[in-house]
Amino acid sequence: MAKIDYFQKLIDKINNKSLKVSVIGLGYVGLQLSLFISKKNFLVNGIDLDKKKILRKYKKNYLSNKIDTKLRETWKKNFKISGNYKNIPQSDLIIICVPTPLLINKTPDLSYLKSVLKNLKGKLSKGTLIALESTSYPGTTKEFFVNPFIKELKIGEELFVGFSPERIDPNRNENKLDKIPKVVSGYSAKCKKLMNLFYKKIFKKVHLASSLEVAELSKLLENIYRAVNIGFINEMKFVAERMNIDIYETILAAKTKPYGFRPFMPGPGIGGHCIPIDPYYLFWKAKQKGANAKFIKLAGVINEDTQKRIVEKVVDYLKKLKVNKAKILIIGMGYKKNIDDMRESPSIPIIKALIKKNYQISYSDQYIKKIPKIKNFSIKLKNISINKKNLSKFDCVLILADHDYYDYKKILRFSKIVFDTRFAYKRKYKKVIRI
Repeated sequence: MAKIDYFQKLIDKINNKSLKVSVIGLGYVGLQLSLFISKKNFLVNGIDLDKKKILRKYKKNYLSNKIDTKLRETWKKNFKISGNYKNIPQSDLIIICVPTPLLINKTPDLSYLKSVLKNLKGKLSKGTLIALESTSYPGTTKEFFVNPFIKELKIGEELFVGFSPERIDPNRNENKLDKIPKVVSGYSAKCKKLMNLFYKKIFKKVHLASSLEVAELSKLLENIYRAVNIGFINEMKFVAERMNIDIYETILAAKTKPYGFRPFMPGPGIGGHCIPIDPYYLFWKAKQKGANAKFIKLAGVINEDTQKRIVEKVVDYLKKLKVNKAKILIIGMGYKKNIDDMRESPSIPIIKALIKKNYQISYSDQYIKKIPKIKNFSIKLKNISINKKNLSKFDCVLILADHDYYDYKKILRFSKIVFDTRFAYKRKYKKVIRI
């Protein structure tokens, strides 16, 4: 009996687009990726154990104004949603996009990956390619999707394994996701070739890394680079304040240098599904290897301290007013401008701290009509419109996300005082305090 060349079979299926794709995890990353794979005329089976939630997202959230009509039709044609792993044995490619959050002690929570591994056991067919897209520490792909199957399947001949970090930027045009260069790698030469070939069918540009670990670390490096630089500029802001120097003017002056300097602006800290989390993944892994990643840890501390300083400045101001149960209006709840995502948003610890001080908090954010249920944040707040009547009711306004749609002139005109953490006001005003 002739030996089956599973590698060549996968190449043929990729080239003629008969490859059956399963995407496990239909959160923000998995759902978006599924869309673009289906756009390229591959059949996609989306899997999430919370099927009802996903169907709700599918209809209301992700296919709202962000996705054009043509893509919607492609989606309907080539994409199906499942709440179980029943179709896994028929899959040629399995892409894993489950969350990799942190535990309370800031160590990796790998429970979602463990669940995937458990559900894949006994269901994988020979000739399957597994691609991990969940962000994690270097070595994760081998640990979860090579080592557990290496005894029952020949890796690189019967089972192929690769890694490709997601690079979705939530406030950019989701219809252009395929134009972001894609980093890929694989366990063996054949795995790399399959990963490279498939992702080139989806993305305009693909960068092939020499190893799984390089690809895994590259994603952490990208996000830690931002975390460290944001921490650095927030510390510089504190130093400049003590010297009575305007940090924003200082940054704009330094920015005139045509080389060697990239400007980062101070803010209320870091947020989102990657930047606050990824540094701790690497810090944890580096510690296991005997390396003390001082910069990484320090950046996290500084960014958390920044939120404390913001609260202190608001409290100091309100104490001077001697107002009982002062009213504060929060402008922007998302972790950055023009998005509806509150994951790890700096607004959460800031609001919690202000509520502990017995202040009355309301917010204004058209992207977040109602505050969703978030880990460690179940507070109900009133979402109000920005107008003269409403603004005049508050003792101060605190800008935490500078959405483009806000009428900043109106906010300035009718507010008693504005605390600006996002450099929303480029000019200096008596009623604006930059913090």
